[in-house]
Amino acid sequence: MPPEIVRAGVQDRLNRLGVARLDLLQFHWWSFEHPAWLDALQELKNLRKEGLIGEIGVTNFDAAHLHLALADGIPILTNQVVCSLLDRRAMGPLTQICSKHGVHLLVYGTLLGGFLSDKWLGEQEPADIADWSKMKYKRFIDATGGWKVYQSILNAAKQIADKHGTSISNIASRWVLDHNHVAGIIIGVRPGENDHREDNGKLFNFSLDAYDHAQLNSVLRHTLPIPGDCGDEYRRTPFLTASGDLSHHLAAIPSAYDTDTLPNRPAVRRAYSGSKWEDIAGYCRAKRVGDRILVSGTTATAGADLVVAKGNAAAQTTFILDKIIGAVAALGGALEDIARTRIFLKDITDAEAVSRAHGRIFGDLKPVNTLLAIDDLAGDYLVEIEAEAIVTDSAEI
Repeated sequence: MPPEIVRAGVQDRLNRLGVARLDLLQFHWWSFEHPAWLDALQELKNLRKEGLIGEIGVTNFDAAHLHLALADGIPILTNQVVCSLLDRRAMGPLTQICSKHGVHLLVYGTLLGGFLSDKWLGEQEPADIADWSKMKYKRFIDATGGWKVYQSILNAAKQIADKHGTSISNIASRWVLDHNHVAGIIIGVRPGENDHREDNGKLFNFSLDAYDHAQLNSVLRHTLPIPGDCGDEYRRTPFLTASGDLSHHLAAIPSAYDTDTLPNRPAVRRAYSGSKWEDIAGYCRAKRVGDRILVSGTTATAGADLVVAKGNAAAQTTFILDKIIGAVAALGGALEDIARTRIFLKDITDAEAVSRAHGRIFGDLKPVNTLLAIDDLAGDYLVEIEAEAIVTDSAEI
């Protein structure tokens, strides 16, 4: 994402809208394993300084990558994510990041594509769904415990709605709005088909009291949590989207790494990040020999030699692990194939923060790991990580 590409994209939107400045530009990036997302945000930061953008927002960023962007100096004002009575991921680590940095949440999916409404109370589970939005959010219902659990939430919301003389949808919306850092909710309108603007306007005529929240919490504790963090429904299994499995789409995203084969040894493949040091020192970012992929010591370097998130070891760890996963993927491996990591720290006091960043990626996979504090790392690098993957067919495990 070179600056001219980012600038041209912003200028195209300015031209279409016929304005001199975009009040808020929301940025989405599908796969963080391709590091160009941070390059794009840095150029958006420059355009904000020039006055072409008023504020920068992001869409479907998880807590770790929002933290990374902020640590790299990106002035992010908003993050647009899914949040509802059934999907409470935004109330976890993401809220802590928002609280610390003054980021506000713009929430969609608040009504689960219309499932959180009086219309569905007591209805049978649909066998066929033609609406793309409902196809997506039916997966959320299934993931949190199924139709029976979902109906129990509707029943609880209905009792509270009757108490306040309002609708189930308003109860669901008010519950989201009552949480800290939620600046607003985004509710779809289909003029002539489903237009609930008058009902939505009643949102500000009542408040949920402590008893209401307790009543909702009593049924919500029987739900299963949506896996992962915000945005993971688009990036990893289980894919909670209308079309379901998105692995084919993710596989089609161009790799950030160039690859080649070792001359006269076609079974040996190498991946390169483009760092000038790969030629100077004579190494590659990763090498695959048979079913093993070895990844060189990796630092938080963007482009040729820019250090990412100076002064923040946890944010550097997030960026490094994304690069490692991308290198493994470029050689035919996957996150699940990573069997070993070695972490080198400049300052042992960063051990817990770095370990938590590592655990966010590998918490369930649990590769073997070694963490060492050493005398020094070059320049502003606080962390260096190397890894080894063993590519195994899932059927063989």
